[in-house]
Amino acid sequence: MNHWALGHPSRGLARASLRVVFVSLVPWCLTAVLCGQVLHDTGVRPGAPGAGGTVAGLSSDQTSEFPDFSAAFNRVNTVPTTPGVRGGGLGPRFNSNSCASCHAQPANGGSSPAANPLYSVYQLNNATNTMPTFITANGPILNARFPVKADLVTPDGQIHQLFTISGRSDAGTCAISQPDFATAAATQNLVFRQPIPLFGAGMIDSIRTSDILANMNSNTGLKQPLGISGHPNISQNDQVITRFGWKAQVKTLRAMVVLESQVQKGVTNLWFPTELDQTPGCTLNGVPEDGDNYDITNFAVPTRDQFPGDAVRAATFVRLLDQPTPATPLNTTNGQAQFNNVGCNLCHTQSFVTPASTLLNNNITVNLFSDLLVHHMGPCLADGIAQGTAKGDEFRTAPLWNVGQRVFFLHDGRTSDMVQAIRDHFCVGNAQYPPSEANGVINAFNLLAPSDQQDIIFFLRNL
Repeated sequence: MNHWALGHPSRGLARASLRVVFVSLVPWCLTAVLCGQVLHDTGVRPGAPGAGGTVAGLSSDQTSEFPDFSAAFNRVNTVPTTPGVRGGGLGPRFNSNSCASCHAQPANGGSSPAANPLYSVYQLNNATNTMPTFITANGPILNARFPVKADLVTPDGQIHQLFTISGRSDAGTCAISQPDFATAAATQNLVFRQPIPLFGAGMIDSIRTSDILANMNSNTGLKQPLGISGHPNISQNDQVITRFGWKAQVKTLRAMVVLESQVQKGVTNLWFPTELDQTPGCTLNGVPEDGDNYDITNFAVPTRDQFPGDAVRAATFVRLLDQPTPATPLNTTNGQAQFNNVGCNLCHTQSFVTPASTLLNNNITVNLFSDLLVHHMGPCLADGIAQGTAKGDEFRTAPLWNVGQRVFFLHDGRTSDMVQAIRDHFCVGNAQYPPSEANGVINAFNLLAPSDQQDIIFFLRNL
């Protein structure tokens, strides 16, 4: 039997050291009997991704311009900006130099790949970065956050970028240091989040607020005995339900993508035009570094889609990605029935129906397997960071579409074993946080016959 050795961060604030998980790479199994084991994760689903394509029914203009949107998402950024040339503005602090580097599994727009791409980025162009110990060659891409500032009292919660442009051949005399991750870890003030897959995000943008609320208020007779409540994260400015991010903290898809351009790559844009680090000698470009292009004559074949900056065009690329499709079912009927019987579907709602829109000309059934609400997950998963109306232990129900081809699970990528990810939903409360809302469901899962538990895994790995 072959194994992977995957290093990943330990749980939340309680432990910040690394541990090693061995993930069994058994053959793809049709039944638990054929596998010859009690309960195990069958591993990343083989075959075609079933994701990364465009939504059906694009206009001829959208189809012809999609490659340019894709190019913006895939662009590798360097530090200097040059008139008429895309892809400048990296840094001064950054996590990677391209959207596509972090969103790659199993196709462009997905989640963290098995081989960590940051190793080809962190010392590019002679940068003087050292790799943080929590980033490993076969572990997940991770964003680092400090729940509180160095005084260990004042709330922080912001992303602290892993790398700087110091030493790069295109960064002039910039000389700034990477964050002190070692001290943050030693004081239990270091938590992580991994990239979220972006397939079908334009459809999530189109789901009605009224439908999210109606679903929240449904099946209360089933939810309450299991301890399930959940609530939407709400924008404090206009009371709109926000729905993107691990805590559903961002209102719209475009807002998420243009924000990530600034936060992850350090590239300022028209929506976020201020450099996150304004150390003299490190702000090498005018701002915004990425914006509307009024002089398209520098491009060989100027088209109207080249007018917006890369951040907007990358957002359009994501908006046009279709929802993932499951594999051809392999003995998954009982698995889905058991998934529903124990109550997984009460949070992982199978589908919503969108209204007709400029993107989706017809009502589309969106099979995301999420209620788009945030739920208490207990101190075991808590990261101590509040965002909007989501508290330190609350997270958005992760959409499960394409979960069969994900390598790392949960918000911090702590495991590559789907069985372990399910079990990690269980957590008793403490003085700071209530128990996980999933406890009743996990108890029901644990009472299933082993063959029924295994069938749930088969069902999920076929999504």
